Amino acid sequence: MLYSVARPHGFLVKKALIVIGILALAGFIALAWSFSGAVLPYQPLQSSELPIASPPAGMTLSAITTGSMGSKALFAFRGGGFGDTRDFTMTAFLVHHPKGDLLIDTGFGRDLDEHAKTMPWLMRQLASYKKGTAVGDQLASHDYPMSQLAGVILTHAHWDHVSGLDSLPGVKVWVSQAEKTFIDSRASMTELINRLPNINYREYAFNGPPYLGFSSSYDVWGDGSVVLVPAPGHTPGSIIAFVNLPTGARYAFLGDLVWQNEGIDLPAEKPWLSRRLVGENDDEVRDNIARMAAIHKRFPDMHMIPAHDARAAASIPQYPAVAH
Repeated sequence: MLYSVARPHGFLVKKALIVIGILALAGFIALAWSFSGAVLPYQPLQSSELPIASPPAGMTLSAITTGSMGSKALFAFRGGGFGDTRDFTMTAFLVHHPKGDLLIDTGFGRDLDEHAKTMPWLMRQLASYKKGTAVGDQLASHDYPMSQLAGVILTHAHWDHVSGLDSLPGVKVWVSQAEKTFIDSRASMTELINRLPNINYREYAFNGPPYLGFSSSYDVWGDGSVVLVPAPGHTPGSIIAFVNLPTGARYAFLGDLVWQNEGIDLPAEKPWLSRRLVGENDDEVRDNIARMAAIHKRFPDMHMIPAHDARAAASIPQYPAVAH
């Protein structure tokens, strides 16, 4: 006759705790690995020449810093150090053009404390912010003629790129069709722009030819001075803005494709945790990082400007000073 032997309750609890401990350890190891250095592969750029640009003689570029956030390089790119504290700048960039001036993003606004509450909870715990002066107020303090501002080009619609719209009432907000669809979806990361009143949108389409490896483009003024390309991934309608000055200086405003220059220099993506917090499409982001890394390799004199790299922003004169 066979008899079953009952396991003591304490034995079963101990076994369950061991299994839970093993799973927790495995999860911790996987999370730690996701912060480790990992270089993304990329193919050389096919184009050997820069696209033709004919910027007008009076065209200039300025940075307008509106504040910053403090965080660790660990959270910005794979391989970043925990002890490496970075100022994540919040900067708008003013492009002066005879056909109309353009702001690329807006940085922090007047009602920053309320706006910051729309950040994901964990991100609020991992970062701190410093207030500056909103972009509209800085322009006003220098008697800037607002009628000259043709609009704000958003690289994407996250809170820290649209917060300053509260200081720019009535100004047109230029967004790609895909980003407008994202805004209209009322996804959690679009909470602030949907809360701001009376946004005057201007949608545009990428109906121009391929540009430096990107499938299509939008030439804002028709002279090659400001060219936008689709770079989805961080958000569905994210873009990169190429700005080409009369002196031959060229800039690529990357938005949040990467948060620090190492994202292009290495190149490297954000760690898994950071990507999940903002809801990125990993494959699309990797593809676009690879494109920009190839451009950077082929044309090293082109200035790469991630939206939150204080070192990159500092390479552009602070308004009212200008780069020509």
